[in-house]
Amino acid sequence: MKFGIFLTAVVFISANLFISCSSTTSYSRYKTAKKKTETESYSVRYGNKKKPKKNVYKNPVSKESKDVVAVKDFQKKLGKIKKLNGALTNREKLLFEIVKYLDTPYKYGGQSKKGIDCSAFTQQVYKKSLGVELPRTAREQYKVGKKVSELKFGDLVYFDTQKGVFPGHVGIYLGDSLFAHASSVQGVTITPLNNKYFKKRFVGARRITSIDNH
Repeated sequence: MKFGIFLTAVVFISANLFISCSSTTSYSRYKTAKKKTETESYSVRYGNKKKPKKNVYKNPVSKESKDVVAVKDFQKKLGKIKKLNGALTNREKLLFEIVKYLDTPYKYGGQSKKGIDCSAFTQQVYKKSLGVELPRTAREQYKVGKKVSELKFGDLVYFDTQKGVFPGHVGIYLGDSLFAHASSVQGVTITPLNNKYFKKRFVGARRITSIDNH
């Protein structure tokens, strides 16, 4: 009788220990790490988002992902233009270089089409299309060129997105209130400037060089 009670108690305790030790966060901690989401980018690099501190920005995933231009449609339109004969203008060179990177996955510190971050994207687009050398980081790129208030095609646009780093994000203005950038949610994509997340974090723009439209 005593042995039976003892055995029942052991089984009950073991079952509870197993349940309490089972991970309920294995998906978010491991599986999503391969996807490089905006949540991870902010939580891993700048603190635990479960207990946000003052001035730490909220997760922009839901807001940003709802407001992205149809990249495939954009590529098709430019693909038709590229088939036309004739020398490309600086504007077209920059634009076509941007198209080459569309849908490239985001990778912090990445500098290739296998994975790239925001400042590497702007750096490589300018170098490969116009031969213009830019610094590696968004912070350093913010010191280059001329500060402008009226945006034109090719201007670099900056956003205050990260605690302790200013600015934390950079993209290339395309006109029509759109900009191309390496998003940690979408990879290299095109997003409206009036996107709720980016609109309130926009800190300015700089013109690196005059880009002709002819």
